[in-house]
Amino acid sequence: MQTEKVIDHIVNWLKEYAENAKCTGFVIGVSGGIDSAVTSTLCAKTGLDLLCLEMPIHQGENQVTRADRHIDWLIENFPNVSRQPVNLTPVFDSLVDAFPKVDKEEERFMSLANTRARLRMTTLYYFAALKGYLVAGTGNKVEDFGIGFYTKYGDGGVDLSPIADLLKTEVYELGRVLEINQDIMEAPPTDGLWGDSRTDEDQIGASYPELEWAMEMDDKGKTAANFSGREKEIFVIYKKYNSANKHKMVPIPICEIPDKLK
Repeated sequence: MQTEKVIDHIVNWLKEYAENAKCTGFVIGVSGGIDSAVTSTLCAKTGLDLLCLEMPIHQGENQVTRADRHIDWLIENFPNVSRQPVNLTPVFDSLVDAFPKVDKEEERFMSLANTRARLRMTTLYYFAALKGYLVAGTGNKVEDFGIGFYTKYGDGGVDLSPIADLLKTEVYELGRVLEINQDIMEAPPTDGLWGDSRTDEDQIGASYPELEWAMEMDDKGKTAANFSGREKEIFVIYKKYNSANKHKMVPIPICEIPDKLK
């Protein structure tokens, strides 16, 4: 990959899109992970305003620290960057208290994890509307178009997606050239929705390089029958997520009314 040229291409694309939309900048949630670090740096390089939001919800201290240091680094290197901390923990707790109780708490773990992402999306759009900015998405190609590993109307609710055509390994390559902080480069990827230390690989059962391989094999028309051992296991995992999350990757279905009924 011609990394420097890819960086220039994305930066120019971001700037042109914002100018055509008559928007003066971007707002982004910085999580302490590689995707938001790379995306926020690309936005900063446009020279347009960039508002970085920190939105902890019972967040692990290491995630908060990495995000904080990355924003410090952005502000030191780009005069167009500002930060806005918003502690969403009490908001989340109040919302949870307002929901009806369930017999088994584990039954609503996934719903509450997605609720965190949707609270953050609401916060991002509050500031975007307030300042006339665009919400920049941080999803990569594997997450957005391979396994659908994001929250619908949560981190999937954005105005534009600068890195959605890049595989996770390619995002890391951009991070290396952009000189992203080493602690972010080395941190295991996590969605940060659970309030514990579980990683993306813990949840999915496969690493991003493995998923990228499965995505390539699927694009080539391969099936699970073509593989054995660990390769077959990875491919089955990929297909399971790809199938279950297909609704996130296609347009919202519309019930079309026949002309004769109108």
